[in-house]
Formats: sequence, C-alpha cells, structure tokens
Amino acid sequence: MQNALFSFGPLGRKSLSSLVMPWCTYTDPEIAHVGMYAADAEKAGIAIDTHQVPLSQVNRAVTDGEEEGFVKVHVAKGGDRILGATVVGSHAGELVTPLTLAIATGAGLGAFGNLIYPYPTLAEGLKATAGAYTRTRLTPLARRLFGLWFRLTG
Repeated sequence: MQNALFSFGPLGRKSLSSLVMPWCTYTDPEIAHVGMYAADAEKAGIAIDTHQVPLSQVNRAVTDGEEEGFVKVHVAKGGDRILGATVVGSHAGELVTPLTLAIATGAGLGAFGNLIYPYPTLAEGLKATAGAYTRTRLTPLARRLFGLWFRLTG
C-alpha cells in the first residue's frame, strides 16, 4: 500500500526485501514465523544464538491445557538483535506480531524481558525467551554470586 500511495516524498518506495513479512499456518497447533531460519543464517554466514522456551513453561498455556509448542528466537551471536523467530502453539499468529515489530524496529530480545505482562498471558512466553537470553549473559562468577545471594536471602 505504501508504494501505491506514497511512491514519492519522505516515505519513498519499499522493496519486498526490506519488508519484514510474518506468516502463520492456522493448523492445530498454529505455526508462525518471521525473519530468518537457522539454515538461512548459516547460508548467509551469519553466526546466531537460538533461545527457545516450551509453552509448557508458560502458566497461561498450562491453565488453558494448550502446552504443546514453543517460542524460538534466533539472535545475532553475542547480542540480542532478533534475526528470526518461530512460534508453534495456540495463538502463534498473535505471538509472532510483537516479534515482527521488534525485527522491523531493531528492538532486541532483551527488550521483551523489560516489559510488564498481564498475568497470565501467552505473551509471557516472549518474556521467558528473553529471560533465556539474559541468563546466557551471566558470567560463571556472576552466577555463583547470585546463587549465593539467593541462598542467603531465600
């Protein structure tokens, strides 16, 4: 639509390759994806880290009896820039939308960990995936110190 209505001026034309195009297959469970797959990144010579959380760890999915599935996010190695994401499960099409926005705007996976989510919601799967990313950033010393702190204060 942007190309049809605004082919001139500050908005300019967009090529298909510059668009972030999510897709969803409405099966049971739903399958949704946006951005690169791991194979795409490997083919392009891009090193990635993958963070995945099963929906069985998301309280809303457990409450609804819809624990089948996962949220998987590929980020640039050593960082949190989202390159691609796959969601399998109930309402996967809804969950891929914030990931699409993050890719389009350059928001990192860590940003999902800084949000407050209504409880319980399936979107907490995004927060849990961000938590998986954050845990990889802890050094062994930091892990030991946090472990000691939690044992002393818990």
